Amino acid sequence: MAGLAVRPARILIAALSGVLAVLVGTGVWIAAQARDEQGRAGDRQAALLAAGVHAKNLVSLDYNSADDDVRRILDTSTGAARAEYEANAGKLKSTTVDNKVIQHGVLRATGLVSINEATATVLVVADVEIRWDDSDSAPQERFYRWQMDLTKADGLWLVSKVVQVT
Repeated sequence: MAGLAVRPARILIAALSGVLAVLVGTGVWIAAQARDEQGRAGDRQAALLAAGVHAKNLVSLDYNSADDDVRRILDTSTGAARAEYEANAGKLKSTTVDNKVIQHGVLRATGLVSINEATATVLVVADVEIRWDDSDSAPQERFYRWQMDLTKADGLWLVSKVVQVT
């Protein structure tokens, strides 16, 4: 009779062990999902921030710091966008300096259109006031709306394409 009493205890222990294994496996799976979601949320924020910084760089130029301003534009871009900025950098600098341009830009909004592990598309709204030092001309306001494509390179989001939208 003693053998019969041991048998239900073994079955109970085996069942509890199985339930415990399922609970531990589920906990590990939930933790992995949460970690992945945290990573995706971090990428979303980083892509929005990178597009916003790039936009701010595009609309903030000063003839007193033209070299640094253009360098910031290049530092936040890659691919076709960077190639275009590099090709036009000399003209942008000389025009800014020759005309004593001071552009003060304000980032108004960014919005994520899409994102995956390596690319993102962000809509950006920025406004700028342009004035010319030593000029009687009234400042001009301009309002920009862009769609920016970003590429993740070495862990950083960089703007690879900029299209003005209306």
